[in-house]
Amino acid sequence: MSDEFDAVVARVRERVSPGEAERERLQRAAATVMERAGEAVADLPVDAEVLQVGSTARGTWTAGDRDVDVFVAFPPDLDRSELEQYGLAVGHAVLPEGHEEYAEHPYVVGEVDGYAVDLVPCYAVEDATAIQSAVDRTPFHTRYLASRLGDDLAGEVRVTKQFLKGIGVYGSDLRTRGFSGYLTELLTVEFGGFREFVAAAADWHPPVTFDPEAHGTTEFDDPLVVVDPTDPDRNVAAVCSAANVARLQHYARALLADPRESLFEPSEPAADDAEAVTAAVERRGTTPVAVRFARPDVVEDQLWPQLRKSLTGLTDELDRRGFEVFRSTALSTDGAGGSGDPHATDDDTAVLLVELSVAERPAVERHEGPPVHVREHATGFYETYADDPDVAGPYIDGDRYVVERPREFRTAEAFLESDAVLNVRLGPHVESALEAGYEVLVGTDIATLADTFGVDLATYFEPNP
Repeated sequence: MSDEFDAVVARVRERVSPGEAERERLQRAAATVMERAGEAVADLPVDAEVLQVGSTARGTWTAGDRDVDVFVAFPPDLDRSELEQYGLAVGHAVLPEGHEEYAEHPYVVGEVDGYAVDLVPCYAVEDATAIQSAVDRTPFHTRYLASRLGDDLAGEVRVTKQFLKGIGVYGSDLRTRGFSGYLTELLTVEFGGFREFVAAAADWHPPVTFDPEAHGTTEFDDPLVVVDPTDPDRNVAAVCSAANVARLQHYARALLADPRESLFEPSEPAADDAEAVTAAVERRGTTPVAVRFARPDVVEDQLWPQLRKSLTGLTDELDRRGFEVFRSTALSTDGAGGSGDPHATDDDTAVLLVELSVAERPAVERHEGPPVHVREHATGFYETYADDPDVAGPYIDGDRYVVERPREFRTAEAFLESDAVLNVRLGPHVESALEAGYEVLVGTDIATLADTFGVDLATYFEPNP
């Protein structure tokens, strides 16, 4: 098995390691960006340092990656508005056809010689504990790993990254909630190689903690904790969801038991068409309901936390009303369209999909009051319902008053189509989108989602680890 594992890893390593020609092309593109940035900085009224950061600076990018990250570090006493002004000036000088994006502050994204370039301003703070914006840590990460990543270990990092990509847990964006490049590099360095990493991960008992510099000062409530070696108060793995840590463990065991290259290759099921979705709904015998609305016009790292919060608010309320949520998921397009019509199937659309075990509730619901011996509250409860002609009771069951009153919503559809849906816990942009209009789909009607979300629906109805 050891020979087979090593053979698989060797083939993957060869495939994901950039060749000499690719390295030279990237170096030329990076040098062009650095030179242009240096010239732009020289025209500013403040001093600044141009730094190449990220995986291309550390030599850990995988073959085919075409991203170059360059930071411009400004003095820490520079006003934030001036940092943004000067940072954008440099960005547009380097990338005249680029466009602005926004994280904690704006930066410029563009292309040079076929490579995607991010030109990001930051503060040149003395250490990572004194950051003034989140990106200020990045140069420290690059410097920390530069002295620890030789060619062999960099190759191991590339294999680790490809494995995490293959099993769908690579990426620290808030949609994926997986392993960032920096976290992947730290874990590979921590264990000394790819095999050692997966062997250890297979036996983890979360929560697990790693502190490379043994300097952590904060307790974290996360399944995986990797204390940032440049900042003792930060967990590099904070974004990793428990599900993705578990998914890593599952596939680590699968790779060790049966080494195969397919685990290093991302895959997704064939998209379900409307007929397949209809068949799945009928086969399962549940009642799916979907709320479809125009995707809020925000970046994904703002959108997905709000979608998840809204989905939790919705499922909690449906459970409370007795519809017994079986499973649920949120879906969204990538934001490339934009007509804003929630009924469109080829538009910027988001969906909250909830599968229910109970399709319809009785016309009445049981409502228990306080124990009779709690005189004041019990009397108030009794008097509230005593003369209500629509209520059965009050009567005494055990030591309590009970009434049977008309149920507000007998079906989830009726609830979802009412204004009451806006009273659940929703993300602010999702709430605004629902106020502007939405569509409710019930049962096999969700098959109309297949044109837009066929792959997502196939994944939902045939889930894998």
